[in-house]
Amino acid sequence: MTETVLVLGASPKPGRYSFKAVQLLREYGHRVLPVNPYHAEVAGVKCIASIAAVCEKLDTVTLYVRVELLKNDIDQLIALAPRRVIFNPGTESDEMAAKLESAGIAVQEACTLVLLRTSQF
Repeated sequence: MTETVLVLGASPKPGRYSFKAVQLLREYGHRVLPVNPYHAEVAGVKCIASIAAVCEKLDTVTLYVRVELLKNDIDQLIALAPRRVIFNPGTESDEMAAKLESAGIAVQEACTLVLLRTSQF
């Protein structure tokens, strides 16, 4: 099933996991929306400057930002009402997960790359 996936903290650096996630999500046929205010594109996909600029239905948000940055965007993220949010390694936050879950958004602590490669995405 094709999903629309927002990659929060997408990086244009090929060695970063967020870059690899953008690439692999596309390989698996998903529509990818990378979010990064400092770069025009990631892996050939045009970046969105902020969560506030997203105006479409999302299936999944996969996180590649530290909790301090997520705290600034959590209300906007909740307003987008994605089906689920994936906390990749290093982004985990019990406080942010609780806010998302209380808004009815599923939370998963996992690696997006592993989920894709093991058919668990």
